[in-house]
Amino acid sequence: MKWNWQQKNWPKFSYETNAIQKLEEDFQYGSGLIFGVYKHLNNQDQEALTIDLIFNEALKTSEIEGEILNRDSLQSSIRHNFGLAADKRKVPPAEKGIADMMMDLYKNITKKLTHETLFEWHKMLTNGRYDLEIGKYRTHNDSMQVISGRLDEPKLHFEAPPSKIVKKEMDKFIIWFNDSALDGKNPLLPLARSSIAHLYFVSIHPFEDGNGRIARALAIKALSQTVEKPLLTSLSTIIQKKKKSYYDALEANNKNNEITTWLTYFANTLLESQTYTQELIEFLINKTKLYESLRGQLNDRQEKTIQRMFKEGLEGFKGGLSAEKYISITGTTRPTATRDLHDLVEKKALFRSGTFKSTRYYLNLSNLSKITLK
Repeated sequence: MKWNWQQKNWPKFSYETNAIQKLEEDFQYGSGLIFGVYKHLNNQDQEALTIDLIFNEALKTSEIEGEILNRDSLQSSIRHNFGLAADKRKVPPAEKGIADMMMDLYKNITKKLTHETLFEWHKMLTNGRYDLEIGKYRTHNDSMQVISGRLDEPKLHFEAPPSKIVKKEMDKFIIWFNDSALDGKNPLLPLARSSIAHLYFVSIHPFEDGNGRIARALAIKALSQTVEKPLLTSLSTIIQKKKKSYYDALEANNKNNEITTWLTYFANTLLESQTYTQELIEFLINKTKLYESLRGQLNDRQEKTIQRMFKEGLEGFKGGLSAEKYISITGTTRPTATRDLHDLVEKKALFRSGTFKSTRYYLNLSNLSKITLK
């Protein structure tokens, strides 16, 4: 079987431009909407949104690879990178590494890509590991293969170029990446450039580990450079939700260099992430409105619970907030929990669904558009 990098036309990817033309237009329109709304947020909300997006991207890009991070440690590390107050917990290497990489990506969007950039990202990602070649391209003689299934019946999904030609392939990749930028010799439209950057890099698979996370970071960098500002995105959140489709699309496009199906898949994924980001911004605005409407009306237990519910983000508590969860969060008694929850419903902070043991409570954000912030 021949892989894409073994074809005569590698790495000259081809695709039907009309297949994603409308998607490119939709992306440009959506970007305008997001940045327009973002500009009207106050500085505190802009900061909160940026931290939430970087946190979610770091968390989900790791989950895609099967690595479950400590949420509090990760958020603490990101807040520290922003120079904000954070608890003084000792952050584990994995959480610090991905946080540092995402912050470097965010702060240096406009910088051209170099080998050194990739080596630094790899060092950050592999922080604390001693079983890998760290901060350099792989050199081992063994084949770099993507395999799944049982040890006695493995399924080969992809085999990357041998280590001896990786440096040459990466030289070409970096030239392509910088030339395809908005100010480069051969600029590409945002979705096309981002999609190709991801597939091209992951096909070379230049590192022993971390290739997927770096590929997704490069997709964000490519997209951000073509809109000329750090991109507010939820790319990995959407990929993680539909992880099988992601790996299926990669596998379907690793044997030749006509990649229309990959571009349409990845472009649509980027648009979904854009929609999710729009919803996240609206969620943040509604959070501010709800706090404004309830100012001075809640006791400490109620405030703590509302904050905890907002911390869950768009997804909220799975199955809603139960009386048991309220008791667990606040440490109060059942009669007090019942009174507090009833009061929150009366104040329209929450709405109730179900009856008896199936009663659940949800943030009441539906009518907040009628409230005007001062």
